[in-house]
This record gives sequence, C-alpha cells and structure tokens, in this order.
Amino acid sequence: MPTVMLRNNAAGQLVLYVTKKDHEETVVALEHAGPGAWGGEMELADGSRFYLEPFEQAPKLPLTVRVKRL
Repeated sequence: MPTVMLRNNAAGQLVLYVTKKDHEETVVALEHAGPGAWGGEMELADGSRFYLEPFEQAPKLPLTVRVKRL
C-alpha cells in the first residue's frame, strides 16, 4: 500500500504522485467524484490503477493518503 499525494495541477486536473517511485501521473478516471462520495478506484494516464477508500465528501487538496495498487 503505497503512500501517495493527491493534488490539482495548474490546469485543474487531479494528479497522483507516488513518493517512493518519484512518479507523477494525471488521474483520468475516478470511481466516485460526486457530492455523496469521493474516491474509490482511480485510473491514471499511464494505465495503472489504484484504490482509495472513499471519503464522504471531496477532501481539501493537496492530500497525502495510502492507496492500494490494483
């Protein structure tokens, strides 16, 4: 379960940064992005997938969390 940082880039896109691998990639799909839940399965631009335990509402970014690699 890697520790990652989620933030918005200058264009307003959600970006995931994997600290131990020094790898940053744009999130292209997020399972839950509505007002009732935020998180779930994420797909990155390079095709890799991660799972973030959903929050009840969108968190304030930047945010450091642990995710599961799928």
